Amino acid sequence: MGSARDDATMREALTAGRADALAEAYDLYSAAVYGIALRITHDHGAAEDVTQEVFVELWQRPERYDPGQAPLRGWLCMIARRRAIDWRRRQVTRDRYTLLLAGQAVPAPNVEEDVEASTMAKLVRAAVHELPPLYREAIALAYYYGLTYREVAIELGIPEGTAKYRLRTGLRRIGDSMGALRTE
Repeated sequence: MGSARDDATMREALTAGRADALAEAYDLYSAAVYGIALRITHDHGAAEDVTQEVFVELWQRPERYDPGQAPLRGWLCMIARRRAIDWRRRQVTRDRYTLLLAGQAVPAPNVEEDVEASTMAKLVRAAVHELPPLYREAIALAYYYGLTYREVAIELGIPEGTAKYRLRTGLRRIGDSMGALRTE
């Protein structure tokens, strides 16, 4: 699996309700989905829950996946990332209320840090958007979808050295763009 045609075939099988297609997708991609969830949540149980939720969503709504937009692995990892971030946000809220119930002082949110992080994220997205498509595609697969440079090479059908070059050059260009923004 991995090519757009294979992903389209898997989507058709999932849409038809074939459980073997879900099992195949799980076998192929659950480790990547779990890895992203664990990296974000830092909690094995939460990562397992997120992984389960991602594959339940794939089973219940396979029509939401569009093979023309992204590889299935990347799409699943994107969902896992969103769910894991949601879990982290809920965890922060729970922790704050636990402190309140225990009668302890709750640390005030740092609005300045939140604004700075949000601004930086917008700048990074803009810098990525300005990249030529070859670099942008490699960066998106690696950093937004969690693929290794080897997996990027396979997904794009290019040699590993070319994938490394595109990632390194793309990151350098993003860094240059960010540096230029800071000096303005």
